[in-house]
Amino acid sequence: MGGVLPSLLLILAGVLVGGAWSLHRQGAPRGAVVVTALLAGLATVAGVLWLLPGEGA
Repeated sequence: MGGVLPSLLLILAGVLVGGAWSLHRQGAPRGAVVVTALLAGLATVAGVLWLLPGEGA
């Protein structure tokens, strides 16, 4: 399961980026766009950090 979870997190990040862009283009409230974009950033950071070698490697 070493590469599955980071891949899923990065896929989720891509979906959230697309969602944020779609919300922005549809004129959604700024708060919804910002929250979606922040979740996308969080998922991206989590996916990348998961792939970095650490103490358990």
